[in-house]
Amino acid sequence: MTRTDADLLADARQDPAAFREFYDRYATWVHSWFSRQTGSDSAALDLTAETFAQAWHSSRRFRDMADGSGAPWLFGIARNLLRQYHKHNRIESAARERMGMPTAWAECEDYEAVDERMVASSLAPLLRMAVRALPAEQQRALELRVVQQLDYEEVAGELGCTQNAARLRVSRALRALGLKLRGAQA
Repeated sequence: MTRTDADLLADARQDPAAFREFYDRYATWVHSWFSRQTGSDSAALDLTAETFAQAWHSSRRFRDMADGSGAPWLFGIARNLLRQYHKHNRIESAARERMGMPTAWAECEDYEAVDERMVASSLAPLLRMAVRALPAEQQRALELRVVQQLDYEEVAGELGCTQNAARLRVSRALRALGLKLRGAQA
């Protein structure tokens, strides 16, 4: 008799083979879904692995709300991870755009990585000088938002200012860096 997903998840902590069976049922589907959503096989592999890692860690909290199926619960985990992935990429792309850094693209992710490294290595000295020229409050705001990837509420908390003030500091820093980098590339 085939065990339900709910049975497998209930047994997963004591019986790793149960979780393996759950994984085998959904891994291909989850990976395919992430591939379609991201357009990147490597991102899909990473997100699939993270989905199942989170499912493993939270399997004790699974509540059967779908007549024994774990698919809706697993899809919820996957959907949240995809949302985080897109948010991270939007922040990174926006920061690159504001600084005038080109976003590399290519069909092959290896080419993209090489392109990005080449651009980054050529701009790194200019970027370091430009960041050092910023006022200290803008440097710190930029570090918190772009490097540490904190949201504006967290940046404001770290800086002891309002969210609007934190946004303004980051915006001014990015604008100044963009102007300096565009001027250096011209």
